[in-house]
Amino acid sequence: MTVLSPGRHQEPAATTPRIGPLGRLARVTFRRRGRTVVAWLLALGVAVGLASAFGGEFKADYSAPGSDSKQAQTLLEQRFPTQAGDTVDVVVRADGGVQGKQSEVQDVLAELAKVPHVAGVSDPFQDPAGISQDGTTLVAHLRLDVENPVDMPIDDSQQMLDIANAASTGGFHVALGGQSVQQAEQGEIGSEGLGLAAAAIILLLMFGSVVAAGLPIVVAVAGLAVSSTLTTVVISLVDAPDWSTSLATMMGIGIGIDYALLMVTRFREWRAAGLDPEAATVATLDTAGRSVMVAGTTVVISMLGLFAMGLSFMRGAAVVTILGVLIVMLASVTLFPALLGYLGKHIDRLRLPLGRFMGGGHQITVAAGGHVEPSRAWLGWSRLVDRHRIAAAVVGTAALLALAAPFLGVQFGFPDAGNNREETSTRQAYDMLADGFGPGMNGPLLLVAELPPGSDASALDGVSQAVSATPGVVAVAPATLNETGDAAVMTVVPATGPQDQESEDLIRTLRDDVLPQATAGGDVSVYVGGVTATSIDSTDNITKRLPLLIGGVVLLSMLLLIASFRSLAVAVKAAVMNLLSVAAAYGVVALVLQGGWVGQLVGIDTHTPLPSFVPVLMFAVLFGLSMDYEVFLVSRMREGWLRTGDNEQAILGGLAGTGRVITAAAAIMVAVFAAFVPSPDVILKVIGVGMAAAIFIDATVVRMLLVPAVMHLLGRANWWMPEWLGRRLPELHVEGHPEDHLPQAQPV
Repeated sequence: MTVLSPGRHQEPAATTPRIGPLGRLARVTFRRRGRTVVAWLLALGVAVGLASAFGGEFKADYSAPGSDSKQAQTLLEQRFPTQAGDTVDVVVRADGGVQGKQSEVQDVLAELAKVPHVAGVSDPFQDPAGISQDGTTLVAHLRLDVENPVDMPIDDSQQMLDIANAASTGGFHVALGGQSVQQAEQGEIGSEGLGLAAAAIILLLMFGSVVAAGLPIVVAVAGLAVSSTLTTVVISLVDAPDWSTSLATMMGIGIGIDYALLMVTRFREWRAAGLDPEAATVATLDTAGRSVMVAGTTVVISMLGLFAMGLSFMRGAAVVTILGVLIVMLASVTLFPALLGYLGKHIDRLRLPLGRFMGGGHQITVAAGGHVEPSRAWLGWSRLVDRHRIAAAVVGTAALLALAAPFLGVQFGFPDAGNNREETSTRQAYDMLADGFGPGMNGPLLLVAELPPGSDASALDGVSQAVSATPGVVAVAPATLNETGDAAVMTVVPATGPQDQESEDLIRTLRDDVLPQATAGGDVSVYVGGVTATSIDSTDNITKRLPLLIGGVVLLSMLLLIASFRSLAVAVKAAVMNLLSVAAAYGVVALVLQGGWVGQLVGIDTHTPLPSFVPVLMFAVLFGLSMDYEVFLVSRMREGWLRTGDNEQAILGGLAGTGRVITAAAAIMVAVFAAFVPSPDVILKVIGVGMAAAIFIDATVVRMLLVPAVMHLLGRANWWMPEWLGRRLPELHVEGHPEDHLPQAQPV
């Protein structure tokens, strides 16, 4: 039996519902469900065809445009093309000294030279810097014929690792270093599958029905299949890093399931209110569908903010992720109603003995607006926050600030092989180089000089002497000139490691003092490059542009929320709390990167620097996702406010009515992001940790505690907006017109 419990000031149901564009689209796809499903299958086929014909390769340039390191990199690529390829370091340690193991070393190098894509091998016994002073360690270099590590086949890198492992016996140990080797050791862990499995369990626990739980997963997977296939076409047009697909996958699975979860919940409510499957589908898209569009738009706006950073790899990652979000949004408003055409009548079939949700033969009380009455537990929590609104606001704010505090001590930089797991060959090679040659051997600097045509090495004698005399420099290799004599490169070995502050200070000293003085009055220009220099320049560049990203994303998101909810307070509050939520996530990431017992929980056992682009990426993603939950929560509150004019009741009902959905959606998103924490890739691991923590914090401390507490404190000011602004902004009616879709109440 269905009992309708009208809310205060509820208007009688309209005889002709005011159906918006999404509702009309839902009606079309519901009635033409077969054609809609076929259209999605054809879209997947077209995407596969385009990917086969025009697919590109991942590539990313992490250097800062116009920086000293970027100029060094460009000059090196143009004037020294033979040195532009990737390299692999072969590090050998022999307890009795490497000179006595010369034949064994040459045998290993000969085997490695036979591996495909190995174009050359250096002879460490002919290189003055090839053997350590104590004679126990040597390093040789394999030159590959691929420019980027991602272009090196995993199988070939694995073959090199097998050769090194087979040669390591007793007191003779061989280890390999280099990005292509690290890529082979990382492998794949199937994070997407773990995330989907966790999401399926959460959905089953929430709905108790296989059909209802399966719908969000089908919609998310369909959108992900099309978008991930098209990604290969996109990367032929823009530069994008290889981890951008993982980010897009996280977003696609997470928001795809979240959006469909919201709409499945709303559909079941409309069915419980007495609507037939088609009318319930139309009402769902005309109400919850609007919230989905606004939420998805905020995510897209946040990702567009990455364009303000002026970095090609950021733009590429943004484009790939936006593509995934847009296709998932399209699936939510077309494929989802089409599937309801087949499964709407059977939404509660294949029930599991997991307790009751709604329906299932039990009496259901439907409140005003077509919503099912919230549970007593959520009503109790909502009233508790109301009674202790001041304490809730203070505790919530203090908790966020405490979590954010560790970020004040974060170290920026790029993780290197020294942060890999101890059992990996790259980590062993890193440690052996540091022990045998000093820590600076793992982060050599490259001095790339532009010379007048026809110059010889003597043109750089003054530079070499000045750099050698600089405190913190261990060695300077002789200059190597290109064939035309208009460029040269010198390798500088610092006394400290690539992640040490002293190495950064040395680079700044060389750039600001030593090199300008050594080249004064001449025609020689010298640029400092290398991984350490690139990291410094990238951090400085991103720090300089970060205010543009934050300001642009916050401003555009606030304008969207003002238009959606016709309120200044809601928009300002959302921006401030989302910033606090992101700051708390930054603090969690910084705490994990410190290593110790917290870091060891996620597989980080050394003090690890944070790549400067990761906080930027996290901000763009998390600000958008946080806005999703804000839209879900506040749209229900505004619906209650418009119906009753009672701020307290609107907040109580909004929190109690959406608490279950928001926490379930957040649990799914946390599970999806947490599935990337076991990744051996430190960047993916850190992104997974940060985003999982942020979503958990946002859905608990912020949405379930801080937002309602502050809105109770603000009172009717929550819904105030100047008349002049109201006239100039479009009214989006994000909550729709649910009263139009309600059937007339029947006496019980």
